[in-house]
Amino acid sequence: MKIESGIYMLEIPANIMGMASVINPTLIWDKDSLVLIDTGFPGQLNQIRESFEKEGIPFSKLNMVILTHQDIDHIGSVSDILKELPGRVKVFAHEEEKAYINGEKKPVKLAKLKDRLEYLPDNMKIIYEKLKSGFENSRVNVDKTLIDGQELPFCGGITVVYTPGHTPGHICLYIKQWKILIAGDILSVKEGLLVRADQDINFDNELNIKSIKKLMKYDIETVICYHGGIYKGDVKKRIAELVNDL
Repeated sequence: MKIESGIYMLEIPANIMGMASVINPTLIWDKDSLVLIDTGFPGQLNQIRESFEKEGIPFSKLNMVILTHQDIDHIGSVSDILKELPGRVKVFAHEEEKAYINGEKKPVKLAKLKDRLEYLPDNMKIIYEKLKSGFENSRVNVDKTLIDGQELPFCGGITVVYTPGHTPGHICLYIKQWKILIAGDILSVKEGLLVRADQDINFDNELNIKSIKKLMKYDIETVICYHGGIYKGDVKKRIAELVNDL
């Protein structure tokens, strides 16, 4: 789905904990670069490629991946993308996420499950093993680390917004020209309403609350949520409501 000139939201079917869903990576395309923000679950390379083709964008032009954070539904197909386009695609992520993405540290959600493994029901132990395998197969080197406030020279300028809480190094991306926030998992859309991510899946809820408050200083008219898609309207007012409800 084309959002603005050079900005596309992909809509990729997915199965999340046994439930049919849709995830929404974002594409940013200008004359010099084709950037994919987040890469779906493991095994979704073909669906990602088909989504490019549906928008009339050549997958072979992809030269950059930005990972908003370490979760398996965001990094899952990055290793397959690098294999498909060898030597072409650079991987960007926040400096706090690098060690989790390249395998030096155990991803926080996997570590949390491992700590409780002996107490988990059998179905959760199966999920743990699948997650463990998925993360092991998705390890990649991060070519460039990002920091808060950094300006990336794509699509008229994209600001890196460090929003820890969901994970230690979660980021959003703000496209000033179009007043668009690519929110990763700090926010989602449910039944047409912008909401906070489920507290149960956050690494640190206090940090997450601070990060949501931080978004209020940006002039946002459109939010692209990885889960739930597009939200338009009085975004600042809605974020204020979320903060006031805390």
